[in-house]
Amino acid sequence: MPHLIQAARAAQHRAARAARTIGPSHPLTRLLLAAAAMAAAAAWEAGHAVADLHLLHPRDHERRSRA
Repeated sequence: MPHLIQAARAAQHRAARAARTIGPSHPLTRLLLAAAAMAAAAAWEAGHAVADLHLLHPRDHERRSRA
């Protein structure tokens, strides 16, 4: 069920975007964070790992190998 991962990732991006633009304590940001947490929990319950949600970019892999 990759759609659960895609939904969780999209919710996470929406919440992060809201936190950057309107601030982390704004009620809309808190609502979006709660929705992102629920989407991630649904993906977890369906058997997806956290690594499925947080994919490494090639640049992140380079940083880890140099560190």
